[in-house]
Amino acid sequence: MFDPKDWFDKDISQTTGPRFCYGVFSESSVVACAMLTQRVMARIESLCDEVAMELLERKSEWRDAIRANLSLILITLGRYVNRTIRNIPQVDSSAWNLVSAVMTLVMENYGDHAMTLESISETFYISQSRLSRLFKQVTGEAFSDYLKRVRLAGACTLLAETDLTVAEIMKRCGMRDAPSFYRAFGEYSGMTPSKYRKANRKNETDKSILMGISENLQKGKAKTVKELVQKALDEGITPDVILNEGLLDGMNIVGERFKTNEIYVPEVLVAAHSMKTGIQILMPHLIAAGAQATGRVCIGTVQGDLHDIGKNLVKIMMEGKGLEVIDLGTDVSPETFVQTAIDQNCRIICCSALLNTTMGEVVKKATEAGIRDRVKIMIGGAPVSEAFCEKIGADLYTPDAASAADAAAGFCKGGSPIQTARSEQDKEK
Repeated sequence: MFDPKDWFDKDISQTTGPRFCYGVFSESSVVACAMLTQRVMARIESLCDEVAMELLERKSEWRDAIRANLSLILITLGRYVNRTIRNIPQVDSSAWNLVSAVMTLVMENYGDHAMTLESISETFYISQSRLSRLFKQVTGEAFSDYLKRVRLAGACTLLAETDLTVAEIMKRCGMRDAPSFYRAFGEYSGMTPSKYRKANRKNETDKSILMGISENLQKGKAKTVKELVQKALDEGITPDVILNEGLLDGMNIVGERFKTNEIYVPEVLVAAHSMKTGIQILMPHLIAAGAQATGRVCIGTVQGDLHDIGKNLVKIMMEGKGLEVIDLGTDVSPETFVQTAIDQNCRIICCSALLNTTMGEVVKKATEAGIRDRVKIMIGGAPVSEAFCEKIGADLYTPDAASAADAAAGFCKGGSPIQTARSEQDKEK
């Protein structure tokens, strides 16, 4: 997904060239590697994780998301290098090469407890004092501090990814003095090894459960979704996280796939049933936690029309975006739409129709009631269009249920429903 030619010219963009990607690091890639602080490294790793997640999930516009994250990686490195490395004293290329080789040796053999500045200096036929001075000059860090940091980082990885005992991890990371290890580990991570393992294992478990909720909801496996929601609660995952990163995440994917015709109405309906099953388990906990919907909408089929399939689909999609939807049913009078919006403090009125176009009366009654400044009116259905929407003075027309849900969610979160929907339509065109 990343082509260096998008950023660089000539030999800097050629993988076989001696200056490949040279511009990223301003002066030297070795310097950049040597000087990356723990904070910057954590940022880079986080962005790489985002790229990996986009590749795995492949949600809507995932390729653009990957390109954006790769751009952020380059920007982050560029900012760091521009701020830090240009102030480093000039050192000849042989020194850069030596330090680079030392760092590579440490990364590959940090588990060897016999590795010391003395042993490395003998390997490279250089005095300890000169190696120590060059290493500090190039990296800004003492060799002993660097070696300890690499070993502690290795210990963190083993704690998070294996069931090895602390003693076994110390051995694998080249450390033998337990008191010194515990003290250094506390300074490095801010917690004991056991707490670090528990915290990171819990995070991985949480992600696995939430992903399971999302995936099974998409497949319409209501029973499994119900079980996983309960399991997530038992594991101590907060209700809002279960809702947003499990149930709503899955329903959002369903909405995107429906919009691109990858799935059809039956699949949406079974996914919605699965979501409602999960919500039933979650609702008491959400109420207890004081959670609120992102916005309130009233929806109905206009007066003189009894069709409700389209209206029901829009409702499902909107609930999948975390909106509270008040369903007024079919054959709804303009007065009922407006009064419900006033009484229930709705931010949006949604009018659906298959045969009738009496939506203009809803707009008229809303204007007379003086609520047009705070309540948006959305319309949809076979007999209406963008031109009809403008003619009657409604705020927004959307061609399908998924676009309607996106627009409503965008408005309730503080965005513009008109811009949201039209941008989606432009993308489709």
